[in-house]
Amino acid sequence: MSVTIKDVARIAGVSISTVSRVINNSKPVSPEIRKKVLDVIEEIGYKPNEIARTLVTKKSFLIGVIVTDIGNSYIADMVRGIEEVGKMYNYDILLCSTYGDKAAELKYMQLLNRKQVEGIILVSDVLNSEIREQIDKYDIPFVFLSRFSHQEDYATVTIDYIDASYEMTKYLVSLGHRNILYLGVKEDVNSLESMKIKGFERASTDTEGMNSNIHFAKGYKIEDGYEAAKEIFKDYNDFTAIYCSNDELAIGVMNYCYDNKIRIPDDISVVGFGDISIVSNLRPRLTTIKIPFYDIGAVAIRRIIKELKKEPLEEKCTILPFHLQKRDSSIKIT
Repeated sequence: MSVTIKDVARIAGVSISTVSRVINNSKPVSPEIRKKVLDVIEEIGYKPNEIARTLVTKKSFLIGVIVTDIGNSYIADMVRGIEEVGKMYNYDILLCSTYGDKAAELKYMQLLNRKQVEGIILVSDVLNSEIREQIDKYDIPFVFLSRFSHQEDYATVTIDYIDASYEMTKYLVSLGHRNILYLGVKEDVNSLESMKIKGFERASTDTEGMNSNIHFAKGYKIEDGYEAAKEIFKDYNDFTAIYCSNDELAIGVMNYCYDNKIRIPDDISVVGFGDISIVSNLRPRLTTIKIPFYDIGAVAIRRIIKELKKEPLEEKCTILPFHLQKRDSSIKIT
């Protein structure tokens, strides 16, 4: 026979309402009474009915998290940050993976709302109008996280992509490179890609004698970087460094160089952006901008919890520091 709240109240010598106050932290209870009730709960193994508790307190202690693919290492890092900080504040997460299906994204938004989550974190490439309309209906804390698109209307956690791209370009300049090719993906003016290009162009303008080119790959994947490298080495001359707008493109370029006996960094320097987990294990190890994915997830859920607790909030866009990881794929030239 299961232990009930009545058993806790009887053994502790208090009323049922007092036990409820202790469990739900709803009204003040003296430290002595609180300790007595908690000791009894631990001794007899009482577990509150979560469904009933949610109905009484209007709190589920659940945060919904929707991601494109948990198999992506950077997303796994974000989720780890979300989950670990959530546990610190007694919140659990409900995790849904869409595998890039926007219809599934919308379906999971509706599912999480039915599960009475108290907030939602969406990790996705873009935020479309259907999702915007849905989240506006729910009126709960919401944070949007992305490696690809910039969003001003909703809370987000990110880095300064313009500054990061500027710093990467100036680092290559400090190594003696004046003929640098930027490999990116053509996106709209509000994308994070456009911010990286802006940082690259600003650094180019600030550098006397700089010869820069921009080449666009067809996508962000490793195979897109490989195919782009075929065109780059055919169409451009004299460049000494390739700055790739993400690590996946850089890996594709490095694979092409390996297959065609182009030595990195002796013949060409290659750098990336992101610092996904695999790049420190490549040979040569990839020079890149480190995006603090774990911290982004941790700060995102902390913002939601702050909002739920009516604590003061920062600006909608929280900017975290980045770090330039100087590794073996770039070299000083004379």
